[in-house]
This record gives sequence, structure tokens and C-alpha cells, in this order.
Amino acid sequence: MKKTYYLFNPGRLSRTDNTLKFTPVNESGVEQTPRYLPVEQIDSLYVFGSLDANSALYNFLGKQDIAVHFFDYYENYTGSFMPKDQLLAGRMLIAQTQHYLDKKKRLPIARKFIEGASYNMIKNLKYYGNRGKALDDQIDAMDLLREKIPYCQAIPELMGVEGNIRMVYYEAFNTIIADHEMGQRTKRPPQNIVNSLISFGNMLCYAECLRMIHQTQLNPTISYLHEPGERRYSLALDMAEIFKPLLVDRVTFKVLNKKEIQESDFDSKLNRLVLKDKGRMKYLKAYEERLGETIKHRTLNRSVSYKHLIKLECYKLQKHLLQMEEYKPFKMYW
Repeated sequence: MKKTYYLFNPGRLSRTDNTLKFTPVNESGVEQTPRYLPVEQIDSLYVFGSLDANSALYNFLGKQDIAVHFFDYYENYTGSFMPKDQLLAGRMLIAQTQHYLDKKKRLPIARKFIEGASYNMIKNLKYYGNRGKALDDQIDAMDLLREKIPYCQAIPELMGVEGNIRMVYYEAFNTIIADHEMGQRTKRPPQNIVNSLISFGNMLCYAECLRMIHQTQLNPTISYLHEPGERRYSLALDMAEIFKPLLVDRVTFKVLNKKEIQESDFDSKLNRLVLKDKGRMKYLKAYEERLGETIKHRTLNRSVSYKHLIKLECYKLQKHLLQMEEYKPFKMYW
């Protein structure tokens, strides 16, 4: 099974036969002991330090269907190298575009994304409510807001409802997380530990959704909830809404409540909190474990990983766009 590899240190990436050679460099620019990564085992590379590589190396990565996602020092996603789109099909592209251009087709899909995302948020609150947390007020408030989703007649109106739902949802974090206050949701820059972990996890979820979309016939630049933009893969933003509660939020609750990540794992610089390398490794370990967890899929009648659920969601959207089957967003049922 192919894996994701994370490169924290600055260094040089090169090809050695069918192996990738990563040579880290220290702060003085001195090369350290290289690591060798078998190509056939790599699905994606996540790069958090400066990377020295040439076009020949990227040509090789493209042929091997290996994606590379880049993050800056402050853990902001900055871009991706994606292999050539081998699966894109004209019929799919036309259908995807038509559903974006036609409001009557676009709006129902956008509603579905919010419907699925908000359901999964409430499912998180009910999980902790069943474990003694007082969350009934937030659950009731979110249920009332969710009733407005079918009646939204424009994307901005729908985004407003989603924003209100998420505001109530984030209020519950102070109850779920034992020793850390969420406060207001702050992104650029995140102002406290909880916000920092959420932002970091959201970036990872976005990149994972982008990778799964790339392995289907969908075009990642044509979206329905978020407006398509010149510099982002907005369909990955749509997909991530459904899976952030399942992946990012649950991992954040876990690493904080179990004290796997603490204040010593952060650096406070330029009015923001940034995870140190050891903190990133702790979070990524928990995140990868979450992606690898499996559930018994009701329709397929077999166990599938959380990671594979994202790809299945892409397939469901494809079928909807091709008018084969109505799209129903993934909702946690356990």
C-alpha cells in the first residue's frame, strides 16, 4: 500500500534509479545523512521545508503518479505539483461545467455539501455529549439552523447559514477540550493552540481531498459551494467541508485531551503560534492513524478506510453530474 511521506527539513531531492534520495541540510547548509524512499511505496510528499529539486526529478515524479504538496514556514498550504491528469474525460468536464453554470443544478449540490458537513459536526457533538459533555444547547441551535438549508436560494445565503452553524459548533469546543480555550475562530494568523491545530489539520484535509479528486475524472478547479478561483482547486474545498469534522476536528480533540500535544510543542512568533517539528510529527501521526481507520461500509458491505471514503465521495459526485444517481453526502452513521 502506498504511503504519504512528510519532509520537514530543508534539503535536496533527487532520483537514484527507482528510489528517491532526500538529503537534509542543516542551518549552515551542510548536508546530513540522506534518506532513501522506494518510489513504488510513495503516494504523496508533503513538503514543509525548502526543497531543492530539478525539472528532471519532477518529470520522474509525474510519471510515477506522485503528488507533492507544499507548505510555508507558517504551515499555510502554498501549492501542489500534480501528475498529468490521466483520467480527465470530456464528457465529465462538460457535465461538471454545466452543473456549475446552471443555478438550478449548482445550488442543490452546494446544499448537499453543507447538509453533510453540518450533520457530521452535530455527530461529533453527540459523541461527546454521550460521554458527559453538556452540549445540548449547541446541538439544538445547530439543528434549527440546519432547517434553513433547503430554503436557501443563493450561494451567499447558504454560506451565511453555514457560517452561523460553524460559529455555534466552535463554541462547543471549549466544552469538549479540557485545558484549552477555542475563543473565536482565527485563521491568518491563528491566535491560540486550538486554532493553530485546526488550521494545520484543515490544510492537510484540503490536500488529501485534492489528491483523491485527482484520482478520479473530476476537475478540481470547478466547484459548487466555493467560487472557482484562478489560483486554487476549489472543489477540494467543497469536499473538505464534509470530512473536516471526521478527520481534523476529531484528531484535534484527541491530541489535546490526551495531552499528546502541549504548549511546549509550539513556537510563538510574529503574533502567531506555529507547531515545532516534534509537534507536527505528533499531529501527523494521529492524523495518519485516523485516515487509516476503517468502517464497515453500508453499501459496499466491506471495510473501507476514512481515506478511501473521500475517493468514494468523488465517485458519488461523478455519478450525480452524469445523471446516473443523485448525490447524497457522506454522513457519519456510527
